[in-house]
Amino acid sequence: MLQILYLAQDLADPAVRRRTLTLVTGGARVTLAGFRRGANPLAAIDRVEPIELGTTADGRFGQRIGAVVRACMSLKSRLAHVPKPDLIIARNLEMLALARRAVAVFGGTVPIVYECLDIHRLMLRQDMVGRTLRAAEGQLGKDVRLLITSSPAFVEHYFRPISSIGAPPMLLENKVLELDGISEPKAAPPACPAPGAPWKIGWFGALRCRRSLALLAEFSRRMNGRFEVVLRGRPAYSEFEDFDGFVTNEPFMRFEGAYRNPEDLADIYGEVHFTWAIDFFEEGQNSAWLLPNRLYEGCRHGRVPISMKGTETARFLSVRGIGLVLEEADADSLDTVLGSLSPQSYADAAERISRCNPGSWIFSRADCEALVRQLAALTVETRQHVPIVATAGARHNEGGFL
Repeated sequence: MLQILYLAQDLADPAVRRRTLTLVTGGARVTLAGFRRGANPLAAIDRVEPIELGTTADGRFGQRIGAVVRACMSLKSRLAHVPKPDLIIARNLEMLALARRAVAVFGGTVPIVYECLDIHRLMLRQDMVGRTLRAAEGQLGKDVRLLITSSPAFVEHYFRPISSIGAPPMLLENKVLELDGISEPKAAPPACPAPGAPWKIGWFGALRCRRSLALLAEFSRRMNGRFEVVLRGRPAYSEFEDFDGFVTNEPFMRFEGAYRNPEDLADIYGEVHFTWAIDFFEEGQNSAWLLPNRLYEGCRHGRVPISMKGTETARFLSVRGIGLVLEEADADSLDTVLGSLSPQSYADAAERISRCNPGSWIFSRADCEALVRQLAALTVETRQHVPIVATAGARHNEGGFL
């Protein structure tokens, strides 16, 4: 059985829970270690007790560096009871530093996989800060055997032209983890609201975009009850002046708290008609390149995604002939797309999604097993000193090399 040490930047992140479940389902034995950025009991994983390396704060980069330094100093004792892993996965840059320290602790022969699903704006700066961080990434990642990322645009715009990471990239999209005995029954096919009831736009997951919040609030007020906005997930409170107060004061917006992924997806998407698949958090950079979790989740449950022109999400939807695209990031554009919505036009949009291959949205048990086999192959190549060769894959081929 493949032994994996998974180093995560936020143990309360639902995406960390999902990745751990993926690896365990695929047949790996996972030791999870990382930092805590807040409480989230819904991120707990049965039979996986994480090793906490300290506490970090969202948006406080300097504090995180200090926490990583302290964790490096204590890592040998923290991992004293952990069997030597066959592989270490480092999620994000700071965990890459810890991964290199862990390799030294375990004897210097453990391959490292770098998992990077967001490109922080500091990494893209052209000043001394950006150059220093990219140099650190290159130095820390010089021995990385594989790069896992979730969007081809990250490779196209950052890893190939800017980053010094030389490892072959693997595309691992943010698909819905759908496993026997884990997923709840699927949502019913979307139906138009009853007379007098509102259309509902669901914005689920990592809620960190002030511009999205303001835009959805303005649009829902303009529609005067024809549309309601439902928020669920984990708000990044550091990015909002007063998230809870703002939502409370909006007449057509409500926040319903966190949820378990994938267990609660059918229920929460079954309540809405549209998925907000737009993020202006790092506009023109990370937000334009990512393919968000909610894109796959909403489409899996037949909900119509709303994207922004010029983004990787819009390109993804265009290839499949589905979804709605805003020309401009304002309420007028949203009104143009949704204001004249009819039951028939909505049914047509939902029907186009239903014609897509379900494999576009789902990561199955077989996919989990295939991923673990690919990771296990790295350990063989490391022992035999065989270089990894990135094979050609389709642009959105799950698990394929780019």
